[in-house]
Amino acid sequence: MKKWVGIGLTMVLATSLAAGCSGNKPAEQKPVNEQTDNGGKQQADEGKKNPTKFSYLLPTTVSSGYHTRVPDLNKDKWVLKLEELTNVDLDIKVMEDAKYGVMFASNDIPDVVGSIGGPGSKSMSGSVESGIFMPLDDLLKEHAPDLMKLIPKAAWDTVSYDGKIYGIPEFLKSPSRRATYIRTDLLEKTGLKAPTTIEEFLDVLRAFKKIGVETPYQMRENFKYADIVLGAFDVLPYKDQFELVDGQVVPKFFDSENMQKALQTYKTMYEEGLIPKEFATISSTDFTKSLDAGKPGMWSQNASGLPGYRTTVGRAVPEAKIDIIPSPKGPEGKNGYFLYSPVVRTFYINKNVDEARAIEIVKFFNWMVSPQAEEFFTFGIEGDTYTKDASGLINYKFPDTKELQEEESWRSGTMWAVHDSTYNKLRLELNDDGKATLAAFDNVLSQEGLPGIGFYPELITFSKFPDLAAPQPDVGPKLIIDHMVKMIYGKEPISDWPKVIEEYKAKGGDEIIKDATERWNNKVGAVQIERQ
Repeated sequence: MKKWVGIGLTMVLATSLAAGCSGNKPAEQKPVNEQTDNGGKQQADEGKKNPTKFSYLLPTTVSSGYHTRVPDLNKDKWVLKLEELTNVDLDIKVMEDAKYGVMFASNDIPDVVGSIGGPGSKSMSGSVESGIFMPLDDLLKEHAPDLMKLIPKAAWDTVSYDGKIYGIPEFLKSPSRRATYIRTDLLEKTGLKAPTTIEEFLDVLRAFKKIGVETPYQMRENFKYADIVLGAFDVLPYKDQFELVDGQVVPKFFDSENMQKALQTYKTMYEEGLIPKEFATISSTDFTKSLDAGKPGMWSQNASGLPGYRTTVGRAVPEAKIDIIPSPKGPEGKNGYFLYSPVVRTFYINKNVDEARAIEIVKFFNWMVSPQAEEFFTFGIEGDTYTKDASGLINYKFPDTKELQEEESWRSGTMWAVHDSTYNKLRLELNDDGKATLAAFDNVLSQEGLPGIGFYPELITFSKFPDLAAPQPDVGPKLIIDHMVKMIYGKEPISDWPKVIEEYKAKGGDEIIKDATERWNNKVGAVQIERQ
């Protein structure tokens, strides 16, 4: 499956070593330089080498959190433990992805640079294309057999340029990650079954309102995490949701008939009070507050959040029961949300790094998909954040304060650079809520997600016509969103949607379509996004 958008940073988790001296390590827990290499040969003698030194930049999208409270990250206990486990000496820094332009302009570039998304992301400022980083094909084949085996081809393709691999990706094996949530306790009060179609979806929302539910379905500005109806009619207005129609690659919202049906559904929800009247201006903060307070009957969010919602909503409404259900289907049997990019973050090696250090850096990332790494990033340090009984069963101290949760996020998220970040199976298997999340991924999300055509790097015409380009992976172009909102509020007739398409084309859309079609026909960074 291929899906190609940089998407926001996900939470991640991995291994740990016993807290005692290295001589007491279990046999299966080896330093990075003792991992399998060169066809299975063990390099135990390398354990005598001095640590490999390199500067290491980790990307973030936020300006707060655990890493901002640590005076010197190079003395952080988690960084020190990572260095011990992998025999490296890191000069580690964290920078907001949006500020990378200044770094590239100054030419003060670390040995290893991580970024959100792939090489074509805006933050990378054309650095890969200009030759700042080294191609990694030969190094990976010789020194990272585990990465080559585990990482999907779609992810390798995303971090490639001109036929060569330039980055090591934090990847997703399962690109379908968003889910439809429902308050099962409220559904039981209505006497209805979980909805399977858009018509039944509306009926359940009406029943919720009838029994006094304040917000039958929770909306949010720009239709972000509120695109359940757009998915049912397969008209998601995103940058990876183009399709081939009559020889041209066009946005899916060009399907005027289905777009009008989707807008009419939203308008019905608005007029009947099934969504908040101020839906177009609900911020992410207000959206989260509403969810945490247990106000909505249904909402859309990432499936990995199920344990958290059961906890937070349970505090506000002790009788609440929350489950993930299949998203309602539209008239053509389609449902779900957009499919995520197979790449969350990418890590590049500066071309000025000598070969010997480059080899050790590649081994460092190869270790991150080992069982030892998984245990460390997931649970931390044995005797500190977790213990094991005689049978090896782990007892993990789940963080119970904001500060501890942010610390866990640093260790298991930001620090765990390369791995499958679809979800953390080790952690989820520890309790019933986690097991329910795994079941949702296996039984629900695996059957959802809408295919489309995406472009990596982005179409040049997107930057030329910013109001016609999706500013985020899950937010439509400003021109399109503005008309959608006006039509739902009744300020424009929904029947005018064909005029919106003509306006889009006249204001630069024709150039975008030409650009997209040429890229698709010439097979230049144009990919079909679909479920695996």
